[in-house]
Amino acid sequence: MAALVLTDSSQLTSDSQHLVSKSGCCVLYLQRSEVSLLTRQACGLMEQDGHDQPTSVSAMISARERGMNGKCRFSRADCCKISNFYLPDGVEKIESYRSKAFCGSYSKDGNLFLSACQDRNLRVYDTEHGKFDLLKVIQARDVGWSILDTAISPDGNYVVYSSWSECLHLCRVHGDNDLQDALSLCPDERRFCIFSLTFSSDGREILGGANDGHLYVYDRECNQRALRIEGHDDDVNTVAFADETSQIFYSGGDDGLCKVWDRRTLCESNAKPVGILAGHMDGVTHIDSRGDGRHLISNSKDQSIKLWDIRVFSGVQAQHNTKKSCADQTWDYRWQKVPKKMINPRKNLDGDTSIMTYRGHKVLQTLIRCHFSPEFTTGQRFIYTGCAAGRVVIYDMLTGKVKVALPGHSACVRDVSWHPYRTEIISSGWDGMLGRWTYTGKKVYDYRPSGAPMESDPPSDQSEPTSPVCDFATQP
Repeated sequence: MAALVLTDSSQLTSDSQHLVSKSGCCVLYLQRSEVSLLTRQACGLMEQDGHDQPTSVSAMISARERGMNGKCRFSRADCCKISNFYLPDGVEKIESYRSKAFCGSYSKDGNLFLSACQDRNLRVYDTEHGKFDLLKVIQARDVGWSILDTAISPDGNYVVYSSWSECLHLCRVHGDNDLQDALSLCPDERRFCIFSLTFSSDGREILGGANDGHLYVYDRECNQRALRIEGHDDDVNTVAFADETSQIFYSGGDDGLCKVWDRRTLCESNAKPVGILAGHMDGVTHIDSRGDGRHLISNSKDQSIKLWDIRVFSGVQAQHNTKKSCADQTWDYRWQKVPKKMINPRKNLDGDTSIMTYRGHKVLQTLIRCHFSPEFTTGQRFIYTGCAAGRVVIYDMLTGKVKVALPGHSACVRDVSWHPYRTEIISSGWDGMLGRWTYTGKKVYDYRPSGAPMESDPPSDQSEPTSPVCDFATQP
């Protein structure tokens, strides 16, 4: 990975700091950013040499037949552009559990789907060639309250899960269901859990974030904990690797901070992050990396998603402002309504170095996840998230606007997963439903990043579903 060029908030241009949209987002700063340029190129909104493209599918087909720009076939960016006209708009119920669905994710190649439910079962589905067939059911062990997070190994042969336990549990996708390896993390706390976990790109290490404020790395080859570092002042709710090298990784916690770490420089006795990203007003619930080693998004209890560039870190004062904002919160997202000051704050925190802020979904009751849309089908044009109002919300990353909000669940949608090679989203809800969202022909979406409101934008007074809130006050 190339060396990081680091700056702080003082180097942002003054005009990009004062040009703020109604949602408190710096649109000009986003438009001038590298991630905006790369995304426009990847999803066919701009040619590599800067020329504009045809503006409709029919115009694109006509231009292709004429050999547009010397080409007689669609590029990958052209395919992404066409795909983005046909976003998912209809849901099919593919599973209905009797308990809350907590986690649901596709494997890297899209041939497996792993679901975890509060009934203490993991279910692995065969999703190759458009199927969704139950492959096996794994009964989880040593579960307290619920399975909290799961991950599929990069080769698709193993799954790992966490709960309120000092051990992670590793299972084989193929073979005997009873063969499970307990991976002890040897924590100091008696009441301990891993809220978030992920495999390294080679599958050798498992990274986890825990309720004791520490980050843990387990080495599968040596079969022991390899690293334990003090990461945050409160619960570590989420972790993610920056790219395929698995050398840089991110963490986010209830202290409201996102931290960037370099695996090569860490030692347990004096662990320090490469840098810190500050700007959220409340705890961070999830982080997703764009996979380029530079950009990430974070979901937060302050009811926003923020887009970050790790080459622009936050200063000490910004970190202090975030910590103070989190400490001053007097509400509990697990069972209380969102305070009015959180719904539409007048301004960002001083020193906020995020590129863009996205608002329009609700983060309540649990650690709701957010993700970049797949590179192969969308050019990573969109950011999508679950929602406590029972929706799947898709944002246009380039404008900050809600592209579409998909109602279909009667309770909180905790996890969402977009197939890496198909225009298909699986939502996992606390109503026990797994929903498969696909394009049904009801609408063709405007591809242009104009910022104009979409007819599918959710109303400002989004109502919450009539569903029970978190049934155990100390859980996420």
